[in-house]
Amino acid sequence: MSKSLSALRRLLIAALLPCLGACLAQDPLGTEAGSVASATALWLPRLDHQGHVDRAGARIWYGSVGSGAPVVMLHGGLASSLSWAEQVPALVAAGYRVVLVDSRGHGRSTIGEDRLSYELLADDLRAVIDRLGLERPALVGWSDGAIVALTIAARDGERIGKVFAFGANMDRAGVRSDASEAPVIARVGPRLARDYAALSPTPDGFARLQGAVRTMQGAQRDYSPDELAAIRGPAIAIAAGETDEFITREHAEYLARQIPGARLVVFPGTGHFAPWEQPEAVNGALLDFLAAPSDGTRPR
Repeated sequence: MSKSLSALRRLLIAALLPCLGACLAQDPLGTEAGSVASATALWLPRLDHQGHVDRAGARIWYGSVGSGAPVVMLHGGLASSLSWAEQVPALVAAGYRVVLVDSRGHGRSTIGEDRLSYELLADDLRAVIDRLGLERPALVGWSDGAIVALTIAARDGERIGKVFAFGANMDRAGVRSDASEAPVIARVGPRLARDYAALSPTPDGFARLQGAVRTMQGAQRDYSPDELAAIRGPAIAIAAGETDEFITREHAEYLARQIPGARLVVFPGTGHFAPWEQPEAVNGALLDFLAAPSDGTRPR
């Protein structure tokens, strides 16, 4: 990664997240079905169990619903477990136990004093997996959550099962050069702020979270081709919206090529918010991936 590319990434992040904050008073999309704003009215089904794990100065919230093989859902930056309102019912109906986690500082979880990093979020997730006694759960991640899922796969892959990573970048060159200009930023901002205020134990802390996430994304480490090639199955899907506003299509293709045995899943006609815009397509691809037999095993 050149110094110029790293500088560009920092500039993009600096422009992207403050724009979200500036848009909080707007809601131009209303509640039209299939829009990135429509799911503000959707809530998760009643959970069977919820609790917290106290770790490294923060309280990490988790909840679960359903029975069967465990599937852990990891939301994106500035979001929460409410992001998965369209996916959870489909997974439960298919016979899975869905485990939701609000990342440190997001949703119902507190932020603590440590600087956010993908490695710290991965450690928090491992603590939740240990608390619940989950044996090799599948991980489904979106954006920052997908980066966390792939970080665990790279660092501690024997403890998890399949990984469905949507909208991830594993080096900073994977960010689009025009990401800060994406119109979707103005449309998604109100939902993120409302969800945060509805869930957080510090409902006035959204600006602090924005700064913490901006710092985390700007300091993201770049995984080398060799590090990506060391990641093993049993199965990994790299998923992307065809018109992702933030991550390049070439980067998704690169990850799918570089990670051994990974498959590429592309959702036509949608972008970084495909789980909201095309929930039926995303749910179908996710359920097919989870149900498919796995051939590989992780090396020991």
